[in-house]
Amino acid sequence: MALNAKQKAKATKDVVRHEKDTGSPEYQIALFTEKIKKLTLHLKKNAKDFHSRRGLLKMVSKRKKLMDYLKKTNEKAYKTVVKKLDLNG
Repeated sequence: MALNAKQKAKATKDVVRHEKDTGSPEYQIALFTEKIKKLTLHLKKNAKDFHSRRGLLKMVSKRKKLMDYLKKTNEKAYKTVVKKLDLNG
């Protein structure tokens, strides 16, 4: 269920800081958001896939931690990410 290069580029094009950005919290949050959407669709079709459900919960938790960190360190960037990715934050 990994994202290919085109999917990653599409998911992160609004939040990257520079062309080689892969480590910024904004980039990571955008990737986790895309993976969460993809995995949610999978779990709607496969309700008994409990291993993937656990992975989904771990991703949601990690995204939440990154968002808390971003809010604490750079609130302007946090608000931008929430707005561009349409997250409730």
